Amino acid sequence: MSDRMELTAEVRTDVGKGASRRLRRNADLVPGVVYGAGKEAVSITIPHKDLHKASESESFYSQILTLKTGSDSEPVILKDLQRHPARDRLMHADFFRIRMDQKISVEIPLHFLNEDNCVGVKQEGGVVSRTMTSVEINCLPADLPEYIEIDVAALSLGSALHLSDIVLPEGVEIPALALGDDYDNVVVSVQAVRATVDDVEADVAGAAPQEGNAEAADGESDEAGDDS
Repeated sequence: MSDRMELTAEVRTDVGKGASRRLRRNADLVPGVVYGAGKEAVSITIPHKDLHKASESESFYSQILTLKTGSDSEPVILKDLQRHPARDRLMHADFFRIRMDQKISVEIPLHFLNEDNCVGVKQEGGVVSRTMTSVEINCLPADLPEYIEIDVAALSLGSALHLSDIVLPEGVEIPALALGDDYDNVVVSVQAVRATVDDVEADVAGAAPQEGNAEAADGESDEAGDDS
């Protein structure tokens, strides 16, 4: 597990939609809340520039963070981050307190290795198709990986890797697999390359009748109409 990212927040007592709008507009602060671990939920604010910078890192969404409020410091994970639908603005953040002796469920990014060099691509002319880019795992906080690597080097054309094929770090499990084979979803596969637009247009052009033949066909149709 990598070094923890730190965020500094302030406790807020002015809550509600109106208060949140004023914070975002006048103070450039992002309202948020931290809850969990059997403690009372606390409303907080975080400077937008700090939260925005943190949000640019992949690990922000899947790793344990250190949240500082005054003299207090506690481990948390991000549970929800709301964004403005039209502007590059963060609107609200939810953080969940964790206990180091209790398992947590986290969505972890998947990193794929040897995509360009796998058998199905390099030797058989296929293309790698990712069905999943992250996976939900359960583990103790100390066992939380930053990401999970999947090596597709041996993947051939028409074959796939499922959740059950993922090599997991010690202490990590995928809860979906406990639900049965129907939940053992495809993670990545190698498929045949689809025809390009140019290929389709060429096929259509080849199948179309020549201009002279088209005129002859029209003439024959007209004559047939006259005979009738």
